[in-house]
Amino acid sequence: MIDYKENGVRLMKLRGDKTIKEVAEAINVSPGAYCMYESGKRNPRDEVKIRIGKYFGVPAAEIFQL
Repeated sequence: MIDYKENGVRLMKLRGDKTIKEVAEAINVSPGAYCMYESGKRNPRDEVKIRIGKYFGVPAAEIFQL
C-alpha cells in the first residue's frame, strides 16, 4: 500500500527553502495540488511524478513509492 504521507515528507525535504508556489509553477500544477501532495492527501499522476523528479534532479522512484 502506498504511504502518501511518507511521499509528502520526502517532497517537503526536497523543496527546502523554495516556496510551494515556485515548485508548483515549475512543474505545471496548481499550488493547491502541490500542497496536497506534500500533506499526503493526494498522490500525483505518473507524468507529474516524472516532472517532480526532473525538477529536483532525483528519480521519481526515489521520491514516490512506485
